[in-house]
Amino acid sequence: MRHPFVAEREKSLLLIIDVQQAMLPVINGWQETVRRVNQLTRAADLLAVPILVTEHYKKGLGATIPEVQGEIKEAVFFQKEYFSACLEDNFLDTVRKFGRPQIVVAGMETHVCLLQTGLDLIEAGYQLQVVRNAAASRYKEDWKTALRLFRDAGAVITTAEIVIFQWTRRSNTAEFRQILPIVK
Repeated sequence: MRHPFVAEREKSLLLIIDVQQAMLPVINGWQETVRRVNQLTRAADLLAVPILVTEHYKKGLGATIPEVQGEIKEAVFFQKEYFSACLEDNFLDTVRKFGRPQIVVAGMETHVCLLQTGLDLIEAGYQLQVVRNAAASRYKEDWKTALRLFRDAGAVITTAEIVIFQWTRRSNTAEFRQILPIVK
């Protein structure tokens, strides 16, 4: 029996929110956020954790950036216009089809689409794990405030490496040796 704060790969769904081209010019340090998102997606692909990617108003903001799309082997892409993806028709049905009670969330912007979607996922009964170093906002104060709100709402605040090593569980295996280059 694991502590409920531990991200377990059999229970996890990786949700990548709105890592789109038009966001990049306003996000300081977006490259590090994208690096961490890619660590998560590569590990998820390797460990059979399903990936769901949202794209907010794709016509105006563009698609998920090639630096992220190119790292994902398999994912479901979901188009949205509401800040909370949960307000879109079929989003919660899409999430439920995965049958995963833990949602590991990363992307842009932490205080807008991540926060609104995440709070609504908590309300819908999911355990949310917010990957703080794979989530970004234009302004640090908004990012910090969103993380405090997430914690107040019952989300687990975590990092990419914490999640990846929790998903991996064990060293000295062939799987672990495949994970090492992802985190180095």
